[in-house]
Amino acid sequence: MKTSGIHHITAIVNDPQVNVDFYSRILGLRLVKKTVNFDRPEVYHLYFGNESGDPGSIITFFPWPKLPKGRVGTGQVGTTTYVVPKGSMDFWENRLREYGISLTSNTRFNETYIGFEDPDGLKLELVEREEGPDNSWSSKEIPTKYAIKGFGGATLNSVQPHKTADILENVLGMEFVAQEENYLRFKTDASLGNKLDIKLSPSVRGLPGAGTIHHIAWRAKDEKEHKNWRTLLEEKEYKPTEIKERNYFKAIYFYEPGGILFEIATDPPGFTVDEAPEELGTKLMLPSWFEPKRKEFEEILPPIGVHFGK
Repeated sequence: MKTSGIHHITAIVNDPQVNVDFYSRILGLRLVKKTVNFDRPEVYHLYFGNESGDPGSIITFFPWPKLPKGRVGTGQVGTTTYVVPKGSMDFWENRLREYGISLTSNTRFNETYIGFEDPDGLKLELVEREEGPDNSWSSKEIPTKYAIKGFGGATLNSVQPHKTADILENVLGMEFVAQEENYLRFKTDASLGNKLDIKLSPSVRGLPGAGTIHHIAWRAKDEKEHKNWRTLLEEKEYKPTEIKERNYFKAIYFYEPGGILFEIATDPPGFTVDEAPEELGTKLMLPSWFEPKRKEFEEILPPIGVHFGK
């Protein structure tokens, strides 16, 4: 079996309104689902992505207003990479600077990356690539020709980089591409979320909290393959969780040897299982087992206003 790449990335932040403003207005992503953390339903779970919420474009957040700041380091995803169309980097540099966002520039594997942070300190970067479908979700401020397509990939900060490399290649089925200075690169056959870099240089130990990645999820094409992944992980003694129902996908979780929490998530059924495509993200959606407590949750959760970009 081979995963086709990143399904989604989930991070922890503080203020849900600040989070929505940044990802929907400044970055121009669509809020495709407003729901709750199924394990801690007093907290939102917000999903942002391309217009249809395709795997490989989805970043999700648990906003905990009073949670202390974390520290990005080993045992975490260090940087989330977004891919933008060729010829759009000047637009994005100017746009981010207009909002007072500090930028850095670096080169890896003959690609130029523009790095920056979100309001909670989450590390992000942009890279130009031809591959990947254009994102049809646009706004007056961000035309389609410049819109973020989805994930270009991510950088993994592993406690044991070569053991993490082994699981990417020999368990998840990614292809090793090359080593360049402090990085190993792997790729998949997907058009989004398809390039993963492992940082080899030592780093401080990561501490969970606001501004850090909680987990990274890999794609399984259907429930049958998903069950096979769980069997394989059990055989290799990675101790996966039971299969969890997340309404928009099935999920299993496990820690890889480098300390990073991995998830494997099914592509189907997707985000239109409980909302029409044109209505995605417009109201609070709850799984059937929480629906009887809707009024209670709506009183607990802070109201958030959403810039939809249209």
